[in-house]
Amino acid sequence: MKKKALVAYFSASGTTRRAAKALAAAVGADVHEIVPAQPYSAADLDWNDRGSRSSREMDDPQARPAIAGTVRGMGGYDVVFVGFPIWWYVAPRIIETFLESYDFSGKTVVPFATSGGSGMGGTEAVLKKRCSARTDWRPGKMLNGRQSDKALRAWLDGLGL
Repeated sequence: MKKKALVAYFSASGTTRRAAKALAAAVGADVHEIVPAQPYSAADLDWNDRGSRSSREMDDPQARPAIAGTVRGMGGYDVVFVGFPIWWYVAPRIIETFLESYDFSGKTVVPFATSGGSGMGGTEAVLKKRCSARTDWRPGKMLNGRQSDKALRAWLDGLGL
């Protein structure tokens, strides 16, 4: 890839981290982990408990979990891949926090996700609204399982990046 790229990701269990690192290696991108200011405990992530932190956040469209740290030099990136696990058929609310924290005008944003059983659902429509109308939003991809460099490059070639 000739453009300067960043792979920013949130991973609760390590699955999205593995996908993000494979993607970054395939495209020669920098990597930034989106870390919650208050880490999630196992109890926080218990989706069977309607009172768990993740359940409460996902039930509240206005929830914006705080992020620890920022991306240094965000202005220098042309392409930003944003990765996350699918929670309740959409991205975790911390991804909305991330997208609302930067101006992506003039940048290309490409989402990718991991999931144990669902697709991206309506998450792309939700996330695209969190960016400037001048953001070049590209279709996302599920990156479940081991991703080969060849498969990742073919996806990127299809995006015209």
